[in-house]
Amino acid sequence: MIQISSDVIRGYNDTMILYLLWDSPSYGYEISKKISELTQGMYNIKETTLYSAFKRMEKDGLVTSFYQSSESGKRRTYYQITDEGRLYYQNKCDEWQVTKDVVEHFVRKE
Repeated sequence: MIQISSDVIRGYNDTMILYLLWDSPSYGYEISKKISELTQGMYNIKETTLYSAFKRMEKDGLVTSFYQSSESGKRRTYYQITDEGRLYYQNKCDEWQVTKDVVEHFVRKE
C-alpha cells in the first residue's frame, strides 16, 4: 500500500482536523486515530504535527479548547470548531477542488 507523504498533504491537515470537529468536540488521540481509519492507514498524522496544528488553529481562531475528564479520570484537552473555523474549512474544500483540477492536467493516464 502506498502511504501519502506528509509533504504532499501538509496544507490539508487543518482541513482534515476541522472535518472531524465539525459535529462534535474531540481530543488529539481520537482525531489521530480517526484520520488513520478514514484513510485506511494511507496517512498517519504525527503527534507533533497534530498538536502544532491545534496550537496554530487556536491562535487563528479556528478552534477553541477546553479541559474535560475522561472516564478514567484523566484530564484531556478537547478542541471544537468555531464559526471562523467552519468558514475556513469550506474555503479549503473549494481550494482543494481547484487544486485537484489543476494537478489532474499533469497526471498521465496510460
